Amino acid sequence: MSQLSQTPQQTLSSLQGTTTVVIGGTSGIGLSAAVQAKAAGSRVIVVGSNADRARQAAATHGLDGWRAADVTKPAELYSALEDIPQVDHLVLLAGTFVAGKTLEADLGYLARAFDERIWASIHALRALGNRLSSTGSVTFISGSLADRPNAYGTAVLAAASAAMEALARGLALELAPVRVNTLSPGPIDTPILAKALGDAKDGFVASVEASLPLHRLGTAEQAGAAVVFLMSNGFMNGATLNVDGGARLV
Repeated sequence: MSQLSQTPQQTLSSLQGTTTVVIGGTSGIGLSAAVQAKAAGSRVIVVGSNADRARQAAATHGLDGWRAADVTKPAELYSALEDIPQVDHLVLLAGTFVAGKTLEADLGYLARAFDERIWASIHALRALGNRLSSTGSVTFISGSLADRPNAYGTAVLAAASAAMEALARGLALELAPVRVNTLSPGPIDTPILAKALGDAKDGFVASVEASLPLHRLGTAEQAGAAVVFLMSNGFMNGATLNVDGGARLV
């Protein structure tokens, strides 16, 4: 059979029968990715910082398991992952919106940007070791700040986001044939946005909608679908997938 005669389903790697772990999978993009991966046939386990929310997310959406762990505490992360026999797809979407002026903010707080992303990812990979399938994938998250930092106290977060993309490219070589990619979402309407902006959210949304070519924010479902694409397309490797509504263009 020639490549041209293959159906789209044949060119994608099936998620049927696989096991997916989504760290940061109890709300927003992570939860949407978990639900969509489940619908695609994967056995899905979500890891969140709050046990009650993780339990509820798994029960509400018919997921296959849940764990609770603070990703900045390696011991909790190792404990959460130690009893999973094999993982085919590891998705790491945990991370809060760390914003503070570099010369003013508490350094311990700013360090969370890297602790929640770079070091949490490294500890998760070490915790799994050879239980991460060689035919599987790892998906990180960065964000549009990696390309378009601003002057509003996000320099360290922008650096951490860009570092995730660099880490993915390096690991695509180091962990080969495991595939490693990064999702870079733009302005997405998620709970973390509301939590970060509080009363300023409406004004921010109006400003973004006015400037974006699409004049609207993205949804968690759209970003989650991009995660599943990175998991299921067997030729995506070392890539950063921008789901930003054209935010990099304006």
